[in-house]
Amino acid sequence: MKEEIKAYNSVLELIGNTPLIKLNKVSADLKGNFYAKVEAFNPGHSTKDRIALYIIEEAEKRGILKPGDTIIETTSGNTGFSLAMVSIIKGYDCILAVSSKSSKDKIDMLRSMGAKVYVCPAHVSADDERSYYNVAKRLHEETKGSVYINQYFNDLNVDAHYRSTGPEIWEQTKGKITHLVACSGTGGTISGTARFLKEMNPNIKILGVDAFGSVLKKYHETREFDNDEIYPYRIEGIGKNLIPTATDFDIIDKFIKVSDEDSAHTAREIVKKEGLFVGYTSGAAFQAVKQYAEDGEFDADSNVVIIFPDHGSRYMSKVFSDEWMSEQGFFDSVNQEEALKIEIIK
Repeated sequence: MKEEIKAYNSVLELIGNTPLIKLNKVSADLKGNFYAKVEAFNPGHSTKDRIALYIIEEAEKRGILKPGDTIIETTSGNTGFSLAMVSIIKGYDCILAVSSKSSKDKIDMLRSMGAKVYVCPAHVSADDERSYYNVAKRLHEETKGSVYINQYFNDLNVDAHYRSTGPEIWEQTKGKITHLVACSGTGGTISGTARFLKEMNPNIKILGVDAFGSVLKKYHETREFDNDEIYPYRIEGIGKNLIPTATDFDIIDKFIKVSDEDSAHTAREIVKKEGLFVGYTSGAAFQAVKQYAEDGEFDADSNVVIIFPDHGSRYMSKVFSDEWMSEQGFFDSVNQEEALKIEIIK
């Protein structure tokens, strides 16, 4: 009897079940135990693989998506890549409205995956006709046989993480998790994961991460949308200039804001100290951990899980570019000296 060849039918079977990795050096001065849920191990290198596959398969089950249809979405890059990847396997066309804040690396990747990409100005209001929200809506209206994923207002975004990320973390920590730290953009990751974990143990603290220039933290605290909170910032995939209905603000215990500069340096620190090549948003997540620790949030018995959403390769032209860091004014004399440890042999 011949042995069967052991192989996956497609990359889609590799989505989920990402590893939990203990952080050692980067957390050495903090009280507690810190673990990264490293979503870069998904085949599309980000946590957005989970929602792309789940939403598309749910749409197929409900008869919303049919062969030959076109998938349309608003994205800062990662969701678009995941949707393009799933579309290739399942045979759909893919059109993406992308924020101009997205790194060139992300935009190039989307095009390489066969998606048609519309790059929209980042620093306009959500109701501006040029915003990537409204461009996606217009493209949906103009494209026959199209389905608009609309991750910011799609409950399936939350459900995907309730059914996968939350149970995985619970199992991997044997139920010993005390804190979850996650960035919030659409809110699907933090809300779905938190919903499952709180059902298992309501004492688990859910700690959100927002960006300066975003409205989420203040809205969480006051339930008021403050337009004065909005100003341009550089971190991708975190914060918002609108209130996504996919965010369950009631299940999040606290929010903290992180800066562009601190998050960029922390992303680089994670790479150099842990050997984990993670993205800008992961830097934001661990920068928040540092700030929560300063506020006395953790003790020696804390088991803190931090979601690292994506891979560092998507930020080669940004936080991992010394030139970009210098252009942003993110290097002081110490950081500049550390970064430029390169010798050119002529």
